Amino acid sequence: MTTIKDIAKKLGVSITTVSRALNGYSDVSEATKRKVLQAAEELCYRPNIAARSLVVKKTRTIGIIVSEISRSGAKDAFVFEVLCGINDRAGELGYDLVLFSTNPKKHMAKSYSDLCRERGVDGAIIMGIKLNDPYLEEVVTGNIPCVLIDITMMGTNVGYVSTDNTEGARKAVQYLIDQGHRQIGMINGYLHADVSVKRLDGYKKALESSDIPYRADMVEDGDFTEEGGLAAAYRLLVKNPQLTAIFCSSDIMAIGAMKAMEQVGKKVPEDISIIGYDNIFVSEYTSPKLTTVHQDKYEMGYQSAQLLIDMLEERARNKHVILDTYLQIRESVKPPGL
Repeated sequence: MTTIKDIAKKLGVSITTVSRALNGYSDVSEATKRKVLQAAEELCYRPNIAARSLVVKKTRTIGIIVSEISRSGAKDAFVFEVLCGINDRAGELGYDLVLFSTNPKKHMAKSYSDLCRERGVDGAIIMGIKLNDPYLEEVVTGNIPCVLIDITMMGTNVGYVSTDNTEGARKAVQYLIDQGHRQIGMINGYLHADVSVKRLDGYKKALESSDIPYRADMVEDGDFTEEGGLAAAYRLLVKNPQLTAIFCSSDIMAIGAMKAMEQVGKKVPEDISIIGYDNIFVSEYTSPKLTTVHQDKYEMGYQSAQLLIDMLEERARNKHVILDTYLQIRESVKPPGL
């Protein structure tokens, strides 16, 4: 097996020079770096990752911590698209990934820091945890660099990537208002989700700008599931039979709400308009096709990997990224009474 000693002997330079050239140190000239890399290629040199990590105290490995990952979430493919973005950017920058699936029960047995230390990751990307999750305080105050997805909190070693959830929700509800709707219900996610807080705020802002009073009885939680969306739609209709439109803060809940309308004999969009959030793959294949707020899940993953690696390599200027959204208009919304 070729070692850096062999490269140094071939070039007539010190082992230290070869090591620093291979690791990209700025005190080695570009000409020397090119010679070292060429010699390494000619000698079929392959770095010993384990040995390098002992020396530089870094493994070039990123942990991905996903809470409550389950087969039931396969339909929306949200996590999958984010993971694809993380995987692509991390691979481009020479980092490996370790996936952790966790839940509140596991949290009691093993802390966030324990997970990272045991698997030797340099930092972590975290998604799916709630605002009241016991991990969150530890993450924000800890010394292990991490990036949160869809939780807009920062700390000394913490950054985040999200979309503009307030503005996305505001645009969706404003579109309903522009179509003539004034009796607009909302199916939100769950209480301790950062995106739920922000999308509810966007709903309220749109109502306020059109002088429509906000009513708490027009909002139900659907737990970001199809079944939850169906049950929440029932509750909304029982309390507010005059509803002409429902804004759902996820497409999966919107699909559940559409099923509820079918079961009570209401047609979408003739009797009631429904709009979702996420623009997941299946939203284009519902009947009718779902109007929704598009957010780029792949880009969220891509940017979270970029941000974490920038933090690890001490070149991060800003530790937050907010991505834009847009309204994907399809068939599930029309003016009331038409």
